Amino acid sequence: MASNAVSLYLDPQIRDWVLFPITLVMILVGILRHYVVILLQSPPKKLARNALREQRALVRSQVLRTTAAYSPLPPSFYSSISDDLTEAFASGTYLKDGAPKPGHTPAGPANPLTDPGAMDGMMAGMKTQMVMMVPQMVIMGWINFFFQGFVLIKLPFPLTLGFKSMLQRGIETPDMDVRWVSSLSWYFLNFFGLNGLYRLLLGNDNSADSSKDASATPFGAFNAAPAGPQDYNKLFKTEIDNLEFSNALYSWLGDDVEDRVLKRYNRLPKTKSR
Repeated sequence: MASNAVSLYLDPQIRDWVLFPITLVMILVGILRHYVVILLQSPPKKLARNALREQRALVRSQVLRTTAAYSPLPPSFYSSISDDLTEAFASGTYLKDGAPKPGHTPAGPANPLTDPGAMDGMMAGMKTQMVMMVPQMVIMGWINFFFQGFVLIKLPFPLTLGFKSMLQRGIETPDMDVRWVSSLSWYFLNFFGLNGLYRLLLGNDNSADSSKDASATPFGAFNAAPAGPQDYNKLFKTEIDNLEFSNALYSWLGDDVEDRVLKRYNRLPKTKSR
């Protein structure tokens, strides 16, 4: 077996003019792509004061009823806040468009495709996906055109034959040692293996992460169903029922707090037996 083994000797120029350039180009393209995505991102639009007030009122009610079973608020304060929110939700005080007029039939949900804000969001997602995919397609074409069939490097650890198709793409040599890596396979190893370097250079939340490319689709921004605007009038009506239910579960943390503290430190006064 040892006499039949064939040793390959690589020209050092392959290392200098193929291996290093492919790695360096992929690193630089990933960094450039990260900053291009940052430049393409538009600053978030500020909500109007009425819309922000509408959202915060709903969040305030949710926090109140979520902590009802172990509320730090005394019963008088809790009841006052709960009754005030219930009354405001019923009258539509917090709605950004004002309380609905009597006899007015609410319109159906607005079409997200006619909303300029939703369209801007879809276009921004489309541009980001194109910035993610186009550079990788160009790099793959560049490697296939100039370096097709090159053997670049030999891995220093043994591998099973199952890795042969992954490490030797573009080389039709069934008798070659599995540890030899072709140029196209080196591209894929860098494609998934440089994410740790990107996180070190650009931070955890970077746009050069290649795992996003693997799950992206060219028209994912348009295939995804856009989220429609929320109907806060219905949400407020539902919240009224939730507040009424949480009132039955209300429990104040201050009940018997003196006895609980004394019991914790074994300082409860002993009752005298007659």
